[in-house]
Amino acid sequence: MVEINPFYGIRYNPSKISDLSKVICPPYDIIDLELQNRLYEISEFNFVRIEYNRELPQDTLEDNRYTRAASCIARWLQENVLISEDRPAIYIHRHFFSLRGKSYVRKNLITLVKLEEWETRNILPHENIMPKPKSDRLNMLWACHANTSPVLALYDDPDEVIASTLSAEESGKPEIDVSDIFGDRHEVRVITRPEIIRKIKNQLREQPLYIADGHHRYDSALTFRKEKMLQGGTGAGEAGFNYIMMSLVSFDDAGLVILPTHRLVRGISKPILNSLPDKLKIFFNIKEIDTYSPDFENKMDQMIRGIASGADQVRLAIYGLKENIMQVLELRSQSQVINLMPKFHGEIYGKLDVSLVDHVILGNMLGLSGEQEQTSLAYSHDWKEALKRIRNQEYQLLFILNPVKPNLIKAIADEGDRMPRKSTYFYPKSPAGLVFYRW
Repeated sequence: MVEINPFYGIRYNPSKISDLSKVICPPYDIIDLELQNRLYEISEFNFVRIEYNRELPQDTLEDNRYTRAASCIARWLQENVLISEDRPAIYIHRHFFSLRGKSYVRKNLITLVKLEEWETRNILPHENIMPKPKSDRLNMLWACHANTSPVLALYDDPDEVIASTLSAEESGKPEIDVSDIFGDRHEVRVITRPEIIRKIKNQLREQPLYIADGHHRYDSALTFRKEKMLQGGTGAGEAGFNYIMMSLVSFDDAGLVILPTHRLVRGISKPILNSLPDKLKIFFNIKEIDTYSPDFENKMDQMIRGIASGADQVRLAIYGLKENIMQVLELRSQSQVINLMPKFHGEIYGKLDVSLVDHVILGNMLGLSGEQEQTSLAYSHDWKEALKRIRNQEYQLLFILNPVKPNLIKAIADEGDRMPRKSTYFYPKSPAGLVFYRW
């Protein structure tokens, strides 16, 4: 059983912050140093000071990016830059964005969800995680006692009960209407009516939620709860750290966009690189596309969007083995690669093109593993940008993957399995600073 709860959300005070576009920021995991500096300059109240405070050379255990974020929350609350909702609420967040010339709207429901251990299978992961981001968010929890950006999770709404409920609440003017630095627009409506909240709670109660983006944040919250429970204390079982802020999206939402995460590779010796074409021919039928042909981008877009591939075909592309030639690889037989996949994964895992690249090509054919992966691999969601990096000789090879469809995410999670890390990218990321949870 999943427990959904409203909460006293903390938001910017409109009487203090007249232009919200200058203070919201992207979530921590897409903020690089250049963007961080830019956000600092835009406004002294930009949420980056909480979501992803600067790391300084003189940082200590007592004074660091996490303690500064906590001090910032406390100071802005005291100065009324930030204010708390006067009643428990859930939030409807409509995210307007464009991709490849097409407009989308993703409807998010921001609420609290009671933490569940993975073993209960009420909250299901679909992807493996890396330790460093988990450590970062765990430090944030200890310092700030807050969820500053939500975990994205998916739910089923086959009869559109929740969709119709939310639509009925969207007629009035939103409390927040703002555009972010990427040009996306955000409308946020605050729902406090108990009967509406109760209807949504009841509808979500009997089904699992599927983590889409935010595995590190969720796993960090589980670890934090365990550590707090070990400390004991009266009422620990009902304390605020037993909950996490989530942004819930229906599997059928028209604005649910998942981008593939392409692989860039470098540091491969010439003998190993030269042996790759013959190794690929053992498993794949290979077709070639001239990257300077007039219809090249159209052919690639068809492949990437899954138009050209059948339901059970594994099809991907590689660039870097032949000058100006994109090679499209089509797996001849799944049975040929079964023995090259990790034994503890299920059948669906073995049919993912990301599994094929990571285990069969990168792991088996190129010998990438362990620490070498960290220095030899990079990731991109834009294959055109990645192609330029090969031509600029920053990397040797580019593997272009297809996006994972939502039903596959659900299927692999239902199996109790997890995809390789960096398998999915839910586009776009919701900004931090619209509303957050503090206990």
